[in-house]
Amino acid sequence: MASTFDPTIYAGTPTVNILDNRGLTVREIAFHRAKNGGDTDILITRHQYDLHGNLTQSIDPRLYDLMQTNSTIQPNFDWQYDLTGAVLSTVSADAGCTVTLRDIEARPVLNINATNTVQTWQYEERSLPGRLLSISEQSADEKIPRVVERFIWAGHSPAEKNLNLAGQYTRHYDTAGLNQHNSLSLTGAKLSWSLQLLRDDQTSDWNGDNRPVWQNKLENEIYTTKNITDATSAPLIHIDAKGNMQRLQYNVAGQLKSCWLTRQRQEEQVIVRSLIYAATGQKLREEHGNGIITKYSYEPETQRLISVSSQHTKRYFFNEKLLQSLRYVYDPVGNVVSICNSAEETRFWRNQKVPARNTYTYDSLYQLIESTGREMVNIGQQNSQMPNPIVPLPSDDNTYTKYIRTYHYDRGNNLTKIQHSAPATHNIYTTEITVSHRSNRAVLSKHGVTPEDVDMQFDVGGHQMSIRAGQKLFWNQRGELQQVTMINRGNNAADKEWYRYNADAMRVLKVSEQQMSNSTQQQRVVYLPGLELRQTKSGSEITSSLHVITIGHAGHEQIRALHWEAMTSNSIDNDQIRYSYDNLIGSGMLELDAKGKIISREEYYPYGGTAIWAARSQVEADYKTVRYSGKERDKTGLYYYQYRYYQPWMGRWLSADPAGTIDGLNLYRMVKNNPIRYQDESGANAHDKAQVTFKEGKKRAINQLKIASNFLKESKNNESALEIFKIFFGGHQEADQLPQWKKRIDSVIHGLDKLKTTKNINYQKDKSGSSSTVADLNVDEYKKRSKGDKSIYLNVYTDTLNRVYEDPLLGREHIAHIAIHELSHGVLQTQDHKYIGVLSSPGSHDLTDLLNILMPPANEQDRTEKQRRAAGARKALENADSFTLSARYLYYTAQDPDFLLSLRKEYKDFNSKKIDRLIIKPPEWTKR
Repeated sequence: MASTFDPTIYAGTPTVNILDNRGLTVREIAFHRAKNGGDTDILITRHQYDLHGNLTQSIDPRLYDLMQTNSTIQPNFDWQYDLTGAVLSTVSADAGCTVTLRDIEARPVLNINATNTVQTWQYEERSLPGRLLSISEQSADEKIPRVVERFIWAGHSPAEKNLNLAGQYTRHYDTAGLNQHNSLSLTGAKLSWSLQLLRDDQTSDWNGDNRPVWQNKLENEIYTTKNITDATSAPLIHIDAKGNMQRLQYNVAGQLKSCWLTRQRQEEQVIVRSLIYAATGQKLREEHGNGIITKYSYEPETQRLISVSSQHTKRYFFNEKLLQSLRYVYDPVGNVVSICNSAEETRFWRNQKVPARNTYTYDSLYQLIESTGREMVNIGQQNSQMPNPIVPLPSDDNTYTKYIRTYHYDRGNNLTKIQHSAPATHNIYTTEITVSHRSNRAVLSKHGVTPEDVDMQFDVGGHQMSIRAGQKLFWNQRGELQQVTMINRGNNAADKEWYRYNADAMRVLKVSEQQMSNSTQQQRVVYLPGLELRQTKSGSEITSSLHVITIGHAGHEQIRALHWEAMTSNSIDNDQIRYSYDNLIGSGMLELDAKGKIISREEYYPYGGTAIWAARSQVEADYKTVRYSGKERDKTGLYYYQYRYYQPWMGRWLSADPAGTIDGLNLYRMVKNNPIRYQDESGANAHDKAQVTFKEGKKRAINQLKIASNFLKESKNNESALEIFKIFFGGHQEADQLPQWKKRIDSVIHGLDKLKTTKNINYQKDKSGSSSTVADLNVDEYKKRSKGDKSIYLNVYTDTLNRVYEDPLLGREHIAHIAIHELSHGVLQTQDHKYIGVLSSPGSHDLTDLLNILMPPANEQDRTEKQRRAAGARKALENADSFTLSARYLYYTAQDPDFLLSLRKEYKDFNSKKIDRLIIKPPEWTKR
């Protein structure tokens, strides 16, 4: 298969960081080249720092160039800090100015955002635990603040203790309604919780102490969800708010093995029949309840996915062809250069060969600059509307044609032009985007619009005010899209779509209203854990009531069961199960029913528009809602990503990144302009690949520690456990130390379990002055974390993380080690006295430095050898890598008793001076 990769484009284009004498990056130099032999553009990003080393200003190459001729141009970012080094104010060219004040314990107490909304936090008095009580907000046009969130904490009554609620909050009144914890497990996992939504005509204001007044703001219906978990908090049974039950089963490593669904008053049916994993934790094979087997294969050197195929088992269709077989080809750094679906036949139409293959070309910055693929013959120009599907599924060749797209970017990484060409159908057009000269805000180009006009189409916080003429956008005080006017009818009621979100920025309600000739048609969606309630009303009459059971436990695949309480059409089966099979970034491409028959196929342009859309019936096509990147597409044409909405026809976000510079200085850029390689799971950053990677490492770490803890629990293992303990912490240690060791391991398990990879981690490209640091935990921030405070206490450096992940001698196994190591700093207050050597001995652990801790140098004349050994043992007990590796060696021993035999032999040789260094090859790496 020919590749579009041309290595000459990248020759002489390194990334260069210039450091000052403090090791701080003051210049980032990138060399941009789009084609072989083309000009090389030098792009310099500039940073400034204060005397304390705090970053105070950053400006990209584009705005810096404009500043040279216009002194009113401001940098991308300016920061000011308080005396503790916390950010006090942020001035962003894209997102405006934000000011945050913290108290002496570094908790937020006041925030003023760019739209002049004042947010305040109220906590318990100092004599109490200091828990968060409420959050108030006041916009510029409000006379008094509203209490938009309120926490009600449990006491210590016997009833509350029986439900494990003591010391926990039981009610959280927030921007969507009331969230209530009914019971928790011993580990803090939710066992029963409820949601009661605000009435449509109410806003969140939980002022005063009158709970009956608060209750009157809420709808009558209460949605209660229940879980039954195992001892590790993994869900075994999930019962949604309508009584549908999902049952899950795991293997010994804690990975999902199978899954069943029992709908109301029906028999249990298998959804996931089996899942098989590699030693690295990646899926190798899965079989679904519809008889489809999906197989995965990976590059041995990098563990990148290179093929995924789905086909029927023989029990359903004998000799049935492949339904989907995707093969991925990468360049040396991991960019996808081609995707081929060998399950689809090559078609011929109008003297052109139309294969089911996409190719991708990148510039020296790894931005996508060209893509090829196939599209429907009559698709026309991409816009905010979905193309009509081909119905029924096509069987001839005159359906698809080839296209080529080219992409152009400015010096600030803004996508400025998309050129589309499908010559056989004369579908040739250009989408141009006009970018402001003062920020990265941009709109579709149209007659008379200049860069000076662009900022007027955004509010001061960087929120776009309209999609198209007449389609206005309204934003709430938290910068969340509140309403879209679809059709403005002047003095008459407009067609609109409006939304409501909870405190975590998760959308819990969507309401679409269309004016009909004699009534208003309303479509309403309530989003609950594992369930969507979709209702259609014409006037006051309910014409359709659909329950969509979402089963997200099958890995990348999304499985949805559709049950109608009331339906208007017999053209679709009730209780239909739809299996969606996706691509590398989670886009739903193939939908199958419970018998493995095709419901629909969909293919996408790189930035998210639909290129091919075919279904076996129009009615079934109408019920596909999850599409590009595994996200829901609204009637507006926008994709909802939790923190933001995405415009696929422009390849840009609708608002500035609420996470700030986590994805660079351009707050509107979509996934680094590389939408084939990167996926943004939440709309906050394109490092979600790193987020997923670290989450996998965290999960692996928890599994290893749980097995280690269980190993310590069995008295029959005491001799083996004590032997490992003595190796790491001194030969004088006794068995009575083992319970304390187990307690320390359990504490770190709990800390890892509480670590939220979407909320508590700051993902950065790299650490200034260090190219080897993967992560570091801020112990002070970890100590200050509290309920209701989504504090960030762990930094993860994505470039280094990705290098570790893609190194076949490190990979997930070393990321698990890093996760345990860093959390031990916060949970156990461990120190970094010595590290294991993994980079110096790839594929192995060099324990030499760790064991040398146990015997401090003999030149300390004031200590006896016994005293020095005791001091060394204390130092080893507080050393992070000693704790991490000792616990993981328990896991290795539990998995393979021969590992301890090998460790014992090598340790004996090291102790007797037969070998100079103690090098151990972990079994998880020897399996590679």
